[in-house]
Amino acid sequence: MEITAPMPGKIAGITVSVGNQVKEEDEVIIMDAMKMEIPVYAPGAGTVKEIKVKVGDSVNEGQVLAILE
Repeated sequence: MEITAPMPGKIAGITVSVGNQVKEEDEVIIMDAMKMEIPVYAPGAGTVKEIKVKVGDSVNEGQVLAILE
């Protein structure tokens, strides 16, 4: 299951680590977009398998930020 960027922006924070268990709607990543901090939530329950970005990265809308299994 992929977690994708809802809009273009920069990664301001990552609130999980690989191996963490998350529930649907848990905050996973914080983005800076339009001069606001936008939380990105897990689309479902799972284990964080991979984080594909780091703090400070610029991302595009729809870009994969993390993968849950």
